[in-house]
Amino acid sequence: MPRRARPLILGLTGSIGMGKSATAAILRRLGLPVQDADAEVHRLLREDKAAIRAIADAFPGTVEDGRVLRPKLGAAVFNNPPALRRLEAILHPRVSAARNLFLKRNARHWLVVLDIPLLFETGIDKQCDRVMVVTAPAQVQAARVLRRPGMTPARLQAIRVQQWPDLAKRRQADYIIPTGLGRAVTRREVMQVLRALRRAPPPVGPLLRSPPAGRRAYARNLSRYRNHRL
Repeated sequence: MPRRARPLILGLTGSIGMGKSATAAILRRLGLPVQDADAEVHRLLREDKAAIRAIADAFPGTVEDGRVLRPKLGAAVFNNPPALRRLEAILHPRVSAARNLFLKRNARHWLVVLDIPLLFETGIDKQCDRVMVVTAPAQVQAARVLRRPGMTPARLQAIRVQQWPDLAKRRQADYIIPTGLGRAVTRREVMQVLRALRRAPPPVGPLLRSPPAGRRAYARNLSRYRNHRL
């Protein structure tokens, strides 16, 4: 493998219920460093006293005895874009700082993974060399999500509206991973992607990814997923 001045940065994303967490677990088991943006947000809500104070000021009634009441905070921002933007203004800079620290700590690895649900929506795909999108048929997605406590079809639809459609994400992907055909298929597809990334040019400076690469990958792979519907 060519010598690399820095790791390749692989963005991992997908809509709710598409199998992103399961795919991230496969990558971890293969020994790759994975930063989970959702887990980092949860850590901040538990441990970052400055963030907790800011949330208490911005969202009265959502913090009690120094502890964020996540159901109340979720209710305060759900279907409320201005409130969500206020929360993001508190959390996103801290998540970004944690991501930069993760990249620094794992600089010796050949590949690092950024597991970010809103990768495209937040523009962080531009900080990645390649992007992997996980996908599954809409009925599989719905069945997975509706098994979660407190989830309803109406809530699922509201979440879908806040995220890029699956089709739009696949159009911008460098690699598309199906997760609705069983774990063995998902793992095989992940291994194929890793073999391709091993052959990629070594990163020495600017990121390797560009939108046309994503569109070409989409065109190559779309026929395999034509039964997937939004």
